Amino acid sequence: MDRDILDFTKSISFDKRLAPYDIEGSIAYAQMLGKCKIISKKEKDLLVKGLRSLKERIGRIPLENNEDIHTAVINLLRKEIGKTADKLHLGRSRNDQVVLDLRLYCKDEVKQVIEKIKKLQRSLWERAKDWRGLTIPFYTHLKNAQFILFAHQFLAYIGMLERDKGRLGDVFKRMDIMPLGSGAGRGSGLPLDRFYLAKKLNFSQVSENSLDSVSDRDFVIEFLSTLAILSMHLSRISEDFILFCSDEFGFIEGDDSHFTGSSILPHKKNPDPLELIRGYTGKMYGNLISVLVMMKGLPLSYNRDMQLDKPPLFDSLDIIKDSLNILEKIVSKLKVNKENLKRASSNEFIFATDIAEFLVTQGYSWQEAHNLTGKLVLESIRKKKPLKEMSDKELKKIIPELTQELILDFLDPLKSVRRIKTYGGSGPESVENQIKHWGKILR
Repeated sequence: MDRDILDFTKSISFDKRLAPYDIEGSIAYAQMLGKCKIISKKEKDLLVKGLRSLKERIGRIPLENNEDIHTAVINLLRKEIGKTADKLHLGRSRNDQVVLDLRLYCKDEVKQVIEKIKKLQRSLWERAKDWRGLTIPFYTHLKNAQFILFAHQFLAYIGMLERDKGRLGDVFKRMDIMPLGSGAGRGSGLPLDRFYLAKKLNFSQVSENSLDSVSDRDFVIEFLSTLAILSMHLSRISEDFILFCSDEFGFIEGDDSHFTGSSILPHKKNPDPLELIRGYTGKMYGNLISVLVMMKGLPLSYNRDMQLDKPPLFDSLDIIKDSLNILEKIVSKLKVNKENLKRASSNEFIFATDIAEFLVTQGYSWQEAHNLTGKLVLESIRKKKPLKEMSDKELKKIIPELTQELILDFLDPLKSVRRIKTYGGSGPESVENQIKHWGKILR
């Protein structure tokens, strides 16, 4: 083969990652060939012994001279046991072999990602537990909205990640389908026992259509999509922490060992790892789009384009596992600045909704309560006078039910959150229930 063409079509540089799975699938296939009496027991035993020996050493063997991982394994096996190695390919094609390897690999990776999500959730839960008595403004349009318990924000992150775990569980179901025995796309004339293979390789289902089996990469696309959503969540969490660590907010501080300095500014402590998690999200989206675009025009069944599904998949998994590790480290050592949280409560207008809700309890409609509270805010701005300094007379001129004593009561963040009654809200009882709920799940 022309050397340039061979180099152009080779996939060993990236699919060598599938070596353990290719050998695992080959061991099961050899055992099945022996069971079905397609090869002799002696040949089966020799194949299995050679493959197991190879599996122990494969990580230390240079593979780059081979076209792909499947060829590499057969070539190495031939050196190990001789011509009997050629019996391994009876009834099998690289078309069904590669999708088997990929499904085995993806199943393992789903479990690893889920475990890393759980570890991050546990760190977030610890912060929620530690900071349950602290209040913080939450934001809409990045403007002060109302006060919540700081724990409530960390519990929100846990909920986002729980949905990611659920999606990964759903993806796993559609990965857990055994394709081997589909051959190049039509099956085999040999009496292959595909259900035996599924049992040996721990698959819950066997693929129903051989043509679909070798051409299906939906599970890769769905996996990439799920990882892209997970990455988006990690990016949003990172963005919150970047803002909260900024000098303007100053609510939290990262550990010195996790943040970086500046080459010119001696005082800087930059949240670079968080910014990179945010930045890598764009690459995660690009990896998903690249596989979607690759697949959109392919006729059935297998086409060589499909080998290009692996670099984006491997890249996305490397990025997401690193991002989860890094974010968990940062969260585990976050410190809170209580003084700055206290300073954040100096904006009296955050309590405007509390006043409006009080007026509703006094018989006003919501529109009336909203308008009257808005007039009170405007009066404070016009007079450049804080609400807590307005006299009873000034208050009653706009809202007859208000007194300075009531206003001072409204301007307390902890009292504000204690007024929250709704299930799932940021009231102390609700937050405590959420902490207990997640504590049970994460244990």
